[in-house]
Amino acid sequence: MSTQVKKTYRKLNPDMLYDEMRDILARHGLSTHEERMQTYSIGSGATQSRVTAPVMDNQNRQAGTMHILGSADANVRMALTLEEDLISEDVISAVHEDLEFILGSYEVKW
Repeated sequence: MSTQVKKTYRKLNPDMLYDEMRDILARHGLSTHEERMQTYSIGSGATQSRVTAPVMDNQNRQAGTMHILGSADANVRMALTLEEDLISEDVISAVHEDLEFILGSYEVKW
């Protein structure tokens, strides 16, 4: 079973979001490897960016995924999936708490 966190942030650079998420995960014994960063141009001349990365546990097993999509309107969406059979509930909760504390002021509340 997996836990999925989906967030939309306003006025946040996708690269900054990725860097913050990488650091939050590292504080809790997780890491990202082989991230793919892509930039796409759109008709108006603006760009959109996309970051995908597997989330690895301390035994180098894939324990989740992270997807970040930045749009030209300064909104950034993130989907973080963590596998509960490889990551303890305490670690998942701590990641979520850090995410809320550090990035909560940027979050779009629906």
